Amino acid sequence: MVEPDLRRIERPASKLPNVGTTIFTVMSRLAAECGAINLAQGFPDFPCSEELVELVSRAMRAGHNQYAPMEGLMALREQIAGKTERCYGHAPDPVTEITVTCGATEALFAAVAAVVGPGDEVIVLEPSYDSYLPAIELQGGKAVPVALRPADYSVDWPEVKAAVSERTRLIILNSPHNPTGAILRAEDLAELKAIVSATNVLVLSDEVYEHLVFDGEQHRSLLGDADLRARSLVVSSFGKTFHTTGWKTGYCVAPAWLTTEFRKVHQFLTFSNFTPVQYALAEYLKEPAHYQNLPDFYQAKRRAFGECMKATPFRLLPSYGTYFQLASFDHLSNESDVDFAVRLTREAGVAAIPVSVFYRDHTDHRVIRFCFAKRDETIEKAAERLSRF
Repeated sequence: MVEPDLRRIERPASKLPNVGTTIFTVMSRLAAECGAINLAQGFPDFPCSEELVELVSRAMRAGHNQYAPMEGLMALREQIAGKTERCYGHAPDPVTEITVTCGATEALFAAVAAVVGPGDEVIVLEPSYDSYLPAIELQGGKAVPVALRPADYSVDWPEVKAAVSERTRLIILNSPHNPTGAILRAEDLAELKAIVSATNVLVLSDEVYEHLVFDGEQHRSLLGDADLRARSLVVSSFGKTFHTTGWKTGYCVAPAWLTTEFRKVHQFLTFSNFTPVQYALAEYLKEPAHYQNLPDFYQAKRRAFGECMKATPFRLLPSYGTYFQLASFDHLSNESDVDFAVRLTREAGVAAIPVSVFYRDHTDHRVIRFCFAKRDETIEKAAERLSRF
């Protein structure tokens, strides 16, 4: 048999020439190689609800193992509508305005693909989650970065307004914000509304940490404002909410005309996702306490992490939401945050994420991100290692 000469095959031009392996994969792999405690990737190391696991098992045993509807199981969409009304005072139509997705990342990609075309501009607030820019570039769009204020990672709304042009198609928001833990407040939504009100600009709101807001603050969902939700696609995640990141189940809420376009993309990305989990979540959501108690649960985790980190040389920055905490090391080293994070993993045995990777131009404020969605013993062990660094 004659082997083909692969040298004669012309390689296609990369659609993402500047994209490599994500930093989350890199740092998690390095953590495994070094036997380090992984506070880098955002996943809990404690179990999810036994009740929820039993509900999934029960759904499988009941024979719910074939394709779910493309839009998502109706019973689950109805529960999502009820939860949305309970939390934000608005009940979206489960038939025309809610779509269950294969995780929030798929929802984010489908949203961008549905509304962004070649030459369209998308305003992205940096630091930003790493899936936004590739999704924009794959549609032929142009990302227009606007940096959050480095002092407190608040939105510089005059800069956002200045970035809006005739080509602006979309603004991407994220609150509670990954990686900084910042949150949008009522005045932020008022500023946003003033900027977009007389335009055709749409908004994609990444709200996957919606139930992880601390210190008595309220999550300001765009779904709670009639003017903003009329032009917005809002993405949420059951993986983040119920400690089940590996189940990859999220959803998108949008007005019917946007949902129609969203589903055109969604049906050819994943069509539908894991059916037994949808049945389980539809039942689990009937008890609001399952998500209403999350702020207290994670605020206790944040408090425990902060107390343990007092014995370390790091300076913690405020975290108002998510399960992430930024830490400054600018008083400890002149290294880049990437080099410092690698050395921290190798020498201290604790993995973190360098925040510069969340900027397109790799802006480096010598800040790293820790995940505190961990068991108390994991947090204590990590802090002990960091105290000796």
